[in-house]
Amino acid sequence: MNRPTNSPALNTVDGLNRACFCRTLNADRLRANLESDPSLAGLAHSIAETRPHLFSSTVVFVSPAMAATIAATVAAIERVIALPQYQAAALARAPAIAHHAFGPAGAFMGYDFHLGPQGPQLIEINTNAGGALLTAALARAQRSCCEAMNWAFTPKTELQTLEQTFFDMFAAEWQRQRGSSPMGTLAIVDDAPATQYLAPEFELLQQLFRRHGLAASIADPKEFEWREDKLWRQGAVVDMVYNRLTDFYLSEPEHRALRDSYEAGSVVLTPHPRAHALHADKRNLIALSDDTLLAAWGATEADRDLLKDVVPQTRMVTAERAGELWAGRRRLFFKPVAGFGGKAAYRGDKLTRRVWGEIQAGDFVAQALVSPGERVIEVDGVQADLKFDVRAYTYDGKVLLLAARMYSGQTTNFRTPGGGFAPVVVVP
Repeated sequence: MNRPTNSPALNTVDGLNRACFCRTLNADRLRANLESDPSLAGLAHSIAETRPHLFSSTVVFVSPAMAATIAATVAAIERVIALPQYQAAALARAPAIAHHAFGPAGAFMGYDFHLGPQGPQLIEINTNAGGALLTAALARAQRSCCEAMNWAFTPKTELQTLEQTFFDMFAAEWQRQRGSSPMGTLAIVDDAPATQYLAPEFELLQQLFRRHGLAASIADPKEFEWREDKLWRQGAVVDMVYNRLTDFYLSEPEHRALRDSYEAGSVVLTPHPRAHALHADKRNLIALSDDTLLAAWGATEADRDLLKDVVPQTRMVTAERAGELWAGRRRLFFKPVAGFGGKAAYRGDKLTRRVWGEIQAGDFVAQALVSPGERVIEVDGVQADLKFDVRAYTYDGKVLLLAARMYSGQTTNFRTPGGGFAPVVVVP
């Protein structure tokens, strides 16, 4: 285990993240995990060639208290989202398609946190959070860097059964809408899926479904037809869609067939427009950080106390508030209400007048700035300080997997040497 001179003590999470920067990734084991099915041969090599910064070579450490707070926050927010007045407020600003409630909860919800001295801070919620299967494979490929760190890499039962847990999530989504009828044909859908940065995960998902006896394909929504009250692709009916589109309300013309089939209830779509409206619209963070409003809506005192500590104050950018927000911009982070992947998101201390004009003209929220966690790693023999966030992949209010994303710059970018997805190790 490498440890720089004058480094923090290794008996704290912060000390481990700042001083234990050894490589823990076993490349051969990762290749075996990614290529467990013969049809995936060459996947690991393809990732290394075309996506060199997808995976970090080390792990991120968090404390049990932080992990417990993340789990409690997810559960509390799901209880708040279930409140009738919360739903009425969120759906009132969403298009009509978000008002459909066919039953599914939404697969692979992503809750993103920054970790610091004040504990976990919720940055945003995403409805089609990618990377879970990739991170699961990465986590299973870690090895201890020295005897003193063996505790961190002891095989864990939940890692070995995680893919079954993921499949069970999709089976539960089907049952919520279709009851006990057998699961039908499934499509993993995104625009030009082969060109997406996380396209390798689509292949892992396809093989996961096929191993459970399902007919599964990776599809572009342009390939769909809506006829005879069914969704068709290449002459076959599609019964269920795992939705990775960032057109959250299916409003674009090329998504018309998928939209029509969803609105008719003829396809099981997960995640779906309603899940985005209730969870991922950034304006929901305004309500989640407003204790008075939550109390009026009936949130419990315990849930409100937790959210006061975990959700940074968020406000809408308006003309009336523009002067105040500009003056305090160095303590704020600005995000578009329908944004994703850190696109068009800005740290206030980096703003130019031109960008500020664009923010005022668009629909943006201003969130209290929370610094991300920091991780020291070694890249080509040179120490580097990277930032990281922690994503909780969840389903129906329960955390399935914690993952970190390491980067430099303002937001996660998968362009940082040494950065990318990293497994999270909860320190015992």
